[in-house]
Amino acid sequence: MATDFLCTSTEPVVATKAGKLRGFRFNGIYTFYGVDYAKAERFKQPVPVAPWEGVKDALSYGYIAYPESPDSPNGDLFVPHRFWPKSEDCLNLNVWTPTLDSNAKKAVMVWFHGGGFSSGSAVEMLAYDGHNLLADKDVVLVTVNHRLNVFGFLDVSAYGPEYANSQNAGIADLVASLQWVHDNIAAFGGDPENVTIFGQSGGGMKVSSLMQIKAAEGLFQKAIIMSGSGPNEASLSYASNAPIAEKMLKELGSDNIQALLDLEPLELQALAKKVIGGRGGRYWGPLENDWFDHIIFRGSTENAKKIPLLIGTCIGEMGTFRFSVKNRQNLTKEEKEAVVFEKFGEEKGRELLDLFYKAYPDHDAIDSIILDDGSRETTRMMLDLRAGDGSCASYNYVFAYDFPVDDGKAAWHCSDIPFIFRNIDRVAVCNEAEVGCRLQEQFSTAWTNFAKTGDPNNEYMPAWEPYTKGHEVTMVIDRTCEARVDFDRELVATHKKLEYEIEHPNMLM
Repeated sequence: MATDFLCTSTEPVVATKAGKLRGFRFNGIYTFYGVDYAKAERFKQPVPVAPWEGVKDALSYGYIAYPESPDSPNGDLFVPHRFWPKSEDCLNLNVWTPTLDSNAKKAVMVWFHGGGFSSGSAVEMLAYDGHNLLADKDVVLVTVNHRLNVFGFLDVSAYGPEYANSQNAGIADLVASLQWVHDNIAAFGGDPENVTIFGQSGGGMKVSSLMQIKAAEGLFQKAIIMSGSGPNEASLSYASNAPIAEKMLKELGSDNIQALLDLEPLELQALAKKVIGGRGGRYWGPLENDWFDHIIFRGSTENAKKIPLLIGTCIGEMGTFRFSVKNRQNLTKEEKEAVVFEKFGEEKGRELLDLFYKAYPDHDAIDSIILDDGSRETTRMMLDLRAGDGSCASYNYVFAYDFPVDDGKAAWHCSDIPFIFRNIDRVAVCNEAEVGCRLQEQFSTAWTNFAKTGDPNNEYMPAWEPYTKGHEVTMVIDRTCEARVDFDRELVATHKKLEYEIEHPNMLM
């Protein structure tokens, strides 16, 4: 296979608004790593980077934000990870593009990583790399780092006007990244008027938040939410987390915010955890104020209604990791159903299985146990809301594939990402003969077609109609893809009810 590489002292160089950047070209794809899109002091809002003279190298990934949880080398068969140096100076992005022609006007896709609002990074997963996607699909890709947890979402607004909106600093970073894209992406071959933001898990929540923020209006035109429709607990609570800051200062014996500013990053995180009593994911996330009006579940803004949406989930999500059956493939149908009855009882288990077989006739009974009823339910809530409020086209999907690992595992949280980025060569478990390549083609084509036109339809899948009131279409992406109409509403509700009864047995007395 022929290859090419270019990285000289003079090219490839791109002139941004603030100054010139040098990247590299490999096999026809231009890459720029670790590009600063803004700067921010602790708890303050991001500001544009200062202009510079000469040419800056963009040849290495930038620092990532401090995650709330320490790095842990687990689960890499399912979600291969990369570990990277951390810093508060983490407002940077990466760009992959097939051309540096400023008149090319390629559709732009901006990726926001998962990890809730507490962890993760733009380089955390090997599958986030953009080269393979651009080698086949004619788009420009941007991936973004931003502040997280206590650095991005602690409300210290009471300690001075310079800290206004500190509770949304991490989301303000994302707005700043989109402003950078709007101002500079043409120089990288992209169209600033055809930008799609997309993200998975916490990244999906970031997408839905940005759809509701006035400061982001006009900076993107389409949105994709993957396994991240639900609002986090912080956003749902209405409550400010300002008392956390107050308690942190009290621990330091001070009422002056300077005491928090003087702490080293890991000291600040440790103090926040001490005050909260452990991990604080439920406290970190965008909070409603004059800048962030309200979450999308309380009604779409007029701007959000104008944004085409592609949204969906995986059949198992986190449930896949919570339950498994050894030697599953060698069990009879009756033996598999007995596992369901053991959990839910025979009468209720039979009710669940009847609904499950109707929704997923090609799946066995075990998948009914791990069925996701959380993200799927909130996804449909958002779709129903949009179907009734005059919003433009929404497209829905469920990734229902059973992977050939550990005797069969239903699609888990993050399992769709390698197919979308065309990186199944980096994730071994995605490579079932013929099936893996086919799913990769279907996913990546649908996603990039949507980014280009607002319509995911493509030659590799059946016709995919929008989700509308009375015609609630879901594309079930599996070994064989099929568009289904309102096919699992009762199933999801029943599963949720049965799980609740198991978790809260005293409520039934």
